[in-house]
Amino acid sequence: MQVTPYKDSSEKKKQQVEQMFDNIAPKYDFLNHFLSLGIDMLWRKKAIRILSGYKTNLLLDVASGTGDFAIAAAKLKPSKIIGFDISEQMLNVGRAKVQRLGLDHIIEFQKGDSEAMPFDDEHFDAITVAFGVRNFENLENGLKEFVRVLKNDGVAIILEFSKPKYFPMKQLYLFYFFGILPLIGRLVSKDSSAYSYLPESVMAFPDDQKFLTILRNVGFSKASQKRLSFGIATIYIAQK
Repeated sequence: MQVTPYKDSSEKKKQQVEQMFDNIAPKYDFLNHFLSLGIDMLWRKKAIRILSGYKTNLLLDVASGTGDFAIAAAKLKPSKIIGFDISEQMLNVGRAKVQRLGLDHIIEFQKGDSEAMPFDDEHFDAITVAFGVRNFENLENGLKEFVRVLKNDGVAIILEFSKPKYFPMKQLYLFYFFGILPLIGRLVSKDSSAYSYLPESVMAFPDDQKFLTILRNVGFSKASQKRLSFGIATIYIAQK
């Protein structure tokens, strides 16, 4: 059974995810950094350091949201970064941030469906995505799109939540994820479902070796991972 944000909704996951992120967009950045104690920014920096070893002239940031990963990637001096996301409200927050930082000549945002992207085959040098692939309605379809739009020597750097395996981090993680995080998220965002969906979607996501197998099955020639913070998050490196 597919995990969706709004259990009573008859809409497909894609539409529910769009609605959810439109709802929480004004508070998203605050909650993201607050609930992760700022560690999410360190994870992005590590991902960008890995990306620096690859060609990044034309970069696509999928599930770009408010643009944090795209902004972090700007330090690599690409000629263009396209931030692509299904939520217009999230992108509007990103546009304001990028303009404020003077990066609007490098980063541009575009609304659309990551499982059916309007880009040519073999168009991008690299793809980044942070905490986004688990929100795809069809994970394999989205990842096949990554393969399609990447150049033959391209790379996808995927940062995603994962599940710690060992005591005591596993128990602490589950307590925080299911007890504390939804309560704070609900109070601040005013969306009763968004921060319950977050831990549910992480638990349902095929992380670790399962995800590496999926990456290879959809067409990547190489796939490896770097687990972060005792397995709370993982950086996946997928080469075409």
